[in-house]
Amino acid sequence: MISFSNINKQYGKQLVFVDASFQINPGEKVGLVGPNGAGKTTLFRMAIGEELPDDGNVSVPKKVSVGYFRQDVEEMQGRSVLDEAIAGSGRAGELHHELNELQNAMEDPERLDEMDKILERFGEVQEEYEHLGGYTLEAQAREVLAGLGFPDDQIDGDVGALSGGWKMRVALARVLLGKPDVLLMDEPTNHLDIESILWLEQFLKDYKGSLLMTSHDREFMNRIVNKIAEIDAGEIISYSGNYDFYERERAIRESNQQAAFARQQAMLAKEQRFIERFKTHAAKAAQVQSRIKALDKIEKIELPKKRTVVRFDFKVPPRSGDLVAVCEDLKKSYGPRTIYDGFSMTVRRGERWAVMGRNGAGKSTLLKMIAGATQPDAGSVRLGASLTMGYFAQQSLDVLDSDLTVFEQLQKDFPAESVGAIRSLAGAFQFSGDDVDKKIRALSGGEKSRLAMARMLFYPPNFLVLDEPTNHLDLATKEMLVEKLKDFEGTMIFVSHDRMFLKGLGSRVLELGGETGREKQPRLYLGSYTEYVESLGQEAPGIHS
Repeated sequence: MISFSNINKQYGKQLVFVDASFQINPGEKVGLVGPNGAGKTTLFRMAIGEELPDDGNVSVPKKVSVGYFRQDVEEMQGRSVLDEAIAGSGRAGELHHELNELQNAMEDPERLDEMDKILERFGEVQEEYEHLGGYTLEAQAREVLAGLGFPDDQIDGDVGALSGGWKMRVALARVLLGKPDVLLMDEPTNHLDIESILWLEQFLKDYKGSLLMTSHDREFMNRIVNKIAEIDAGEIISYSGNYDFYERERAIRESNQQAAFARQQAMLAKEQRFIERFKTHAAKAAQVQSRIKALDKIEKIELPKKRTVVRFDFKVPPRSGDLVAVCEDLKKSYGPRTIYDGFSMTVRRGERWAVMGRNGAGKSTLLKMIAGATQPDAGSVRLGASLTMGYFAQQSLDVLDSDLTVFEQLQKDFPAESVGAIRSLAGAFQFSGDDVDKKIRALSGGEKSRLAMARMLFYPPNFLVLDEPTNHLDLATKEMLVEKLKDFEGTMIFVSHDRMFLKGLGSRVLELGGETGREKQPRLYLGSYTEYVESLGQEAPGIHS
């Protein structure tokens, strides 16, 4: 389908690919992995012809269609969500929009003199549209958009009114509706809730074409891919299997390479000792020269490159009282829509509440009320004694000083700490080398999120209120955070769509209702997320097998 043959690519002094070869075969579902900056996005761009290799060839057969979902979404306005999604479905999408324009033209009294021409064109377009199965396209688009979390009224609403995260979902729907032969997907689960992730999981499992994707969601990768392509020091190394298989095989490969390196080093040292000992002996001169030549010809084994994740030991928070937060008879509405009506719950010390529910069920609203960022219309939230709260949400980014660098911000926050401690903290959240000298105004949304998380956890509060804390964290950093928060001695309530986070930390589950047409009361489940899934038979509320 798509092949990369002996490609080389360099940016300035940085070598991205060195004689790298790789192929996506028909029907393969491939996970693309590698550290930030390894060249994953460059590989995607070369596949669609946006970039060319310095040397080597990228081959895409002419008849093969390629769809690319990327993180930077172009401007969307002037259409409904439905029409914007349909725009990606190739020729049928073009005809759909032409039919709409022709229908508008037929209703325009100022164009009566063109009516014969308009009607003739309408008949031609309608015939081709029907031949391509266009009349099922709208139903398919509605199904995909509903799967990605759009309620019916939003599907027919103005795409320009959506937030950036929702526009990303429209862009994703557009690529999926195009049904290309090869799907390229860069972090498709960003901005999706767990229900939409589960829907997309099933869609991609059933998808007949080839898939190449990056994802920081281990569970998502494991369930979809049957091959891993790892970009490592300019090479592309393939592993047949899912992400867990790749991790095991990579560890075995590194261990074997380490052993081979040690054996070769021992042999080289032995040969070198012989050369040093007998280089002045005339009788051994021929043997010495022979061994020197043999050593020159040996291909040197290199030590495997270690992926270093900076471990950071977060400090122990002060102990709080037994009652951490008491919500009594909460009521909250937005316009005609009631989110909470008489809701009560108690959060006790040491509990870790995972808040579940579809978009619009009120997850973020509850966290905002507990954090004091939003007031309930009625009822009360009482916080317990000796409580220090850390609230993480996208709004947390507003308190960062855009004129400072990452290092200066952390130094300003923690003036008594050593340079080494601040660099370790920054490194634990993926700010290493020159990254710490970046101005905050130049950081991406993901980088700002990581910096806000680092600031909050350096001196951890004893009550963490976290709204989507793992967005934009890579797998290794996410795993580090989950391991550290397992040892956290405070209390947590969090919203997350990451199943590794939910399984690792959720000791209680709050399931919120709010499904269209069948409102149901919140459910407090006093067991872990894993036990909740076992009792429910599915991974999130509102999923129907």
